[in-house]
Amino acid sequence: MKATQTKSIKNGNVGKLADGGGLYFVAEPLRSSWWRFDYRIDGKQKTLSIGLYPDVSLAEARNQREELRRKIANGIDPGSQRKAEKAAAANADSFEAIAYEWWHHKKDTWTEGHAKRTLTRLVNDVFPYLGDKPINSINAITLLEVIRRIESRGAIETAHRTNQACEGVFAFAIGTGRCENNPATAIRAVLKPAPTQENFARLTDPSDISALLHDIQEYKGSPIVRSALQLLPLTFVRPGELAKAEWKYIDFDAALWTVPAHIKKQRISLKNDSNRVHLVPLSRQAIAILKDIYPLTGSGRYVFTGLRTTSGSANERHMTTESMLAALRRMGYSKEEMTSHGFRGIASTKIRENHKNKFQEVVIETQLAHTVGTKTQRAYDHAIYLPERIELMQWWADYLDELKTGAKIIPFQRQI
Repeated sequence: MKATQTKSIKNGNVGKLADGGGLYFVAEPLRSSWWRFDYRIDGKQKTLSIGLYPDVSLAEARNQREELRRKIANGIDPGSQRKAEKAAAANADSFEAIAYEWWHHKKDTWTEGHAKRTLTRLVNDVFPYLGDKPINSINAITLLEVIRRIESRGAIETAHRTNQACEGVFAFAIGTGRCENNPATAIRAVLKPAPTQENFARLTDPSDISALLHDIQEYKGSPIVRSALQLLPLTFVRPGELAKAEWKYIDFDAALWTVPAHIKKQRISLKNDSNRVHLVPLSRQAIAILKDIYPLTGSGRYVFTGLRTTSGSANERHMTTESMLAALRRMGYSKEEMTSHGFRGIASTKIRENHKNKFQEVVIETQLAHTVGTKTQRAYDHAIYLPERIELMQWWADYLDELKTGAKIIPFQRQI
């Protein structure tokens, strides 16, 4: 076969011109002309396209033919190899592959907890829908549909944080030449407004609360601080009240903790309620935590002894609230995400959202040590609704256990 023959057949004649060794030239008038290569491997006849003419000359086509014949002689199917290479290239540019690249690139600049939560959001809420798609094929509408799924379960805060992660992935892809636009930036303005943080920052999505409980359980810092953070969500008390907890006020037999008036937060109007104590029913889980820490601090005055702060002898020092807050920061929770005071808000919100147990409002408010009733009633409110409060605290502890193990990672349904 001569090069002039390819020009002749391309300029008007429909045909197929063989060059030998499986290589041939195919042309049709007014259409593209191309090189093909026929071969046989594993008892099967196959055809492979080599390229368009004149982009690929006769000499180049012959060189490719010889390379393909060498592969076949070595037992390599060039057609299957080409498909595998295309699949690998497509996978390398998939959203999931680039997201992992971005995560590995950034994780050393984050705390361990933040890195874990960021990846979990992508794995759970984005990869199932966009993971295998070429990142450059994902537009704003496609991404918005994914984020709307998160919003639909009431997890508005999680939706915003997931979109922020996606924004980082697309920015990384743009910087590495695999994407041209950032749809996560484009949809930011149309997402449902993020919840405003009232009073103290706290998590709201059950999956995030579950991750927090797990992070506390796995905390590698002080065992005393870890125990305090484990007990805090089980008691509804303020961090300062927990930090000052004394062993003499813990009744293991009755499963009750008496919070004396002198360490309770008092509003100005209640300063004269000098005998106002507060009872905290202790769930089975709370009792177990206290028994675990007793060998460490039981010989002293305070349940949670301090390391460096406050005056007095070793047995008179209690932990500070800053110790709990610092532990949350080391776990990767920013001040906008979670504070030690936020556990009260989590309990207050989630119990009210629950429609199955229908705990009375007055029971919840009493256990939160909020003002209930007249001043005379408040003088005796330490025991008001105690049976119901005991039931409430055990139910809440059981729910948190289920949440931590993943048995109840579903949003509450609001009571209508």
